[in-house]
Amino acid sequence: MGEMINANGAEFWVERRGQGPDVLLIAGLGDPAEVWQAQLDGLSDRYRITAFDNRGAGRTPLPEGPLSVPGMADDAAALLRALDIPAAHIAGFSGGSLIAQELALGHPGLVRSLVLMSTWARSDAYLRTMTGFWHWMAERAPSERAMLDAFYLWVYTPRAHADGTVEGFIEETLAFPHPQSTEAFQRQLEAFRTHDTLDRLAQITAPTLVLAGELDRAAPPRLGRVVAEGIPGARFEVLPGEAHQPFQEVPDVFNARVDAFWREVEARG
Repeated sequence: MGEMINANGAEFWVERRGQGPDVLLIAGLGDPAEVWQAQLDGLSDRYRITAFDNRGAGRTPLPEGPLSVPGMADDAAALLRALDIPAAHIAGFSGGSLIAQELALGHPGLVRSLVLMSTWARSDAYLRTMTGFWHWMAERAPSERAMLDAFYLWVYTPRAHADGTVEGFIEETLAFPHPQSTEAFQRQLEAFRTHDTLDRLAQITAPTLVLAGELDRAAPPRLGRVVAEGIPGARFEVLPGEAHQPFQEVPDVFNARVDAFWREVEARG
């Protein structure tokens, strides 16, 4: 069970599981903490896992005014401090990976290491056009199911569409009692599509692992490679046959990879 935590002037829904070195998981566009269920279940025997709802997702309210990635990074930092976590391994995917970048830049002492899944440093023309389409699609789709049917084409592999995995995710999303509003989706999206750390990545000092899905249409490997090349000492790996969210589609593979990375960082002290 989770709880509401006051941090940075807002109430955030937080779920925590397990014991061991601290890990903070940061979700992407529209996703509540539950998106990390396979990590909350699969890694909590070795780590103390914390996941939370970003502003405007799940049970965390949408504030007045625009959202920004640095502001959401400040939220994550405030949550760590409110939970008395001096430093944590940070893992973020998609929009959450952008928040993780800003967290490492603005609050380096809180970041033990970084895992950036499906990430980018600056939107290119393809990403800007794609996210522009998502913005008006959220308003004009004839139903929530139709919106999810279209949106998930960019998120999951053809395999997951064929074997019923995507249909299961759609049913779970439609049944979730805290759906995201169109306004919240669009405001989060605007923050993520204007993200730009390209000229600041060299300032990141935390050990970093950048992961990309070979078949990812939303954040293809070419964007992740730029991030890895910009962060001193970062590793870059492409997951063959995977798309935007392998931590959901192949959680055992993802969990084993990040566990190995975190164990290596811990061993180095």
